[in-house]
Amino acid sequence: MDPKEILSNAHQALDIEISELTSLRNRLNDSFIKSVLTINEVKGKLIVVGIGKSAHVANKIVATLNSTGTPSQFLHAAEAIHGDLGVIQKQDVVLCISYSGNSPEIVNLLPFLKEYSAALIAMTGNVDSKLAKAADIVLDTHVDKEACPNKLAPTSSTTVQMALGDALAVCLMELKDFKEIDFAKFHPGGSLGKNLTAKVEQFVSMNKPEVTSEASIRDVIISVSGSKHGITVVVENGEIIGVITDGDIRRMLLNQNDISKAKASDIISKNPKTIDKNKLAKEAMQILKEYNIGQLVVTDENRYYGIIDIHKLLDEGIN
Repeated sequence: MDPKEILSNAHQALDIEISELTSLRNRLNDSFIKSVLTINEVKGKLIVVGIGKSAHVANKIVATLNSTGTPSQFLHAAEAIHGDLGVIQKQDVVLCISYSGNSPEIVNLLPFLKEYSAALIAMTGNVDSKLAKAADIVLDTHVDKEACPNKLAPTSSTTVQMALGDALAVCLMELKDFKEIDFAKFHPGGSLGKNLTAKVEQFVSMNKPEVTSEASIRDVIISVSGSKHGITVVVENGEIIGVITDGDIRRMLLNQNDISKAKASDIISKNPKTIDKNKLAKEAMQILKEYNIGQLVVTDENRYYGIIDIHKLLDEGIN
């Protein structure tokens, strides 16, 4: 098979799935609206049931819903009749996913899903199936053609299921007024969560270099070298006077032959950029980028608190 044929096959598969998604979009109706409202108003959680490929789709939908403010749990249809039905409470809503709607495992579960839950929503490609007839609400996910060349492997059908799950999640987010900060609460370890919630204080170096304005150049060099950031802060009576970087020292050495009497005050850079420790780390990154600097002086109620380094922020995914 030549490269052009490979690309042609890929384009064809995507075109089929795009066409099926367009069909799904065009047939969304009151059943979808009712599903969103029912899930939003439930006092318990959403139980998403599936088997086979639909189980994988169900797991993804559950993950998306949980991360966007709709408490959800996956229930495997085959395991449900062996004890896992206990996860369903009367205040829960069940979303059962089955393309055929007639899988034996699903059909065997239907009486229990109906009895144990507050409502049963079917996501099926067969609106005449046993699942559809048992459900309180039916979401039609039928496709005319699978993207598989043999028209057998679930491809378009699972894409449609996944997309419909995303549509449910998005609509529920809007109803709940779910914002970025809410999303970040459920993603504290990811870069998104850190960018929305992490404070400057979390990334401040334990090393806190400082000298007085009367410090000798030797003491300044020792302080800068020991800081690991190439900078030291000049402090007088608790007040930040300025900073001295390794670049300031190099420039002094190039311009002066005799530095024996030089002091910190001779090479200080006054009015340094600072940020309060309680500010968001992403605000610190914005300042560092805007002024093209590598370090920022951190304050606590206007008093010197420490140093934050751009490399530390980058390593932690702050942008």
